[in-house]
Amino acid sequence: MDERILRKRVIAETQRVVIKVGSSLLVSLDKGLKRHYFEALADQIATLRKRGVEVLLVSSGAIAAGMERLGLKRRPSSISDLQATAAVGQSLLMHIYEEAFGRWGLKVAQVLLTHEDVRDRRRYLNARNTLLTLLRLGVIPVVNENDSVVIEEIKFGDNDLLAALTAGLIEAQLLIILTDVEGVFLGGPRSGKLITLVDKIEEELEASVRGTEKEVSIGGMITKLRAAKLASKAGIYTMVVDGTNASVIEEIWRAEVRGTLFLPEAQRLRGRKKWIGFNLRVKGVLFLDDGAVKAVVESGKSLLPSGVTEVMGDFQRGDLVICRGPDGHDIARGLVNYSAEEIQLIKGRKSYEIEAILGYKYADEVIHRDNLVIL
Repeated sequence: MDERILRKRVIAETQRVVIKVGSSLLVSLDKGLKRHYFEALADQIATLRKRGVEVLLVSSGAIAAGMERLGLKRRPSSISDLQATAAVGQSLLMHIYEEAFGRWGLKVAQVLLTHEDVRDRRRYLNARNTLLTLLRLGVIPVVNENDSVVIEEIKFGDNDLLAALTAGLIEAQLLIILTDVEGVFLGGPRSGKLITLVDKIEEELEASVRGTEKEVSIGGMITKLRAAKLASKAGIYTMVVDGTNASVIEEIWRAEVRGTLFLPEAQRLRGRKKWIGFNLRVKGVLFLDDGAVKAVVESGKSLLPSGVTEVMGDFQRGDLVICRGPDGHDIARGLVNYSAEEIQLIKGRKSYEIEAILGYKYADEVIHRDNLVIL
């Protein structure tokens, strides 16, 4: 299929979109917040709203806004100072968004999330209901990680992953990641080739992008690949485009070939399995033998203790773990019925032996197939 025709189809199917904008677009190192950019972004989103498209915005910039309001010349280094700066900056950030969207008669709402809000099933559903209600009311939700309270143990890691998670949460059809380069380049943006269409994110592409970055930093292209892969599992298209272009969203809606378009997987995760697949906080790893890998992947079976060869990590019953095959590849993730200590005792054994070994039995399976997501 011609790529422009494909993009026309994507736009025609999009009734709900998540747009992620990073600090590099919103902040100037010497001049602070770029208020003109906020206005240009609001103008483009207002045009989408006129077309009947629901828009959720994932925005960075709280710490930079706090630095501006507090008169700080350097980014704070301590956690407590960063959290306090973010708390001050959030109000300024939302004030700027209110003014920018207010010119079009649009209302905004601040939504701050931590990983715990999606790790817990009840809080996950509550967050989903809140966001969907805001969209139904015609409000633009502005989502950010809750930097004022977040600590390392509950961080999403960066707003690219937060945007993908949110897109899955509200069942968006499209995720747009605005960055400061044209898209994803094979071999790096300086000398590599721009990739305009990605059917599936292969190891070669990840290795190429990772090799061009000095480190896997917040806002780096590798995190955008991970976000696109995550969104793909939920059946969501992802575009990584040059956000410095003031009219890029309008050009996307004209189906012009801009940036990199990632296609979704054919079989999308739904319901509880989507929550499991999008729960990023993995607590451990179970190593499986070849027979267990075949049973889980090819036959859709539950994971039994007999197929587990090794256990890594300190996790409890109900935690999320990765299932890894003998070749070192991750093949699934799921919620365990037993703790790491318990699985150490029953690994390689038959299900009927569990009660004799532990003195009790929660289930025959280490992970039931209903709680397993194949990777």
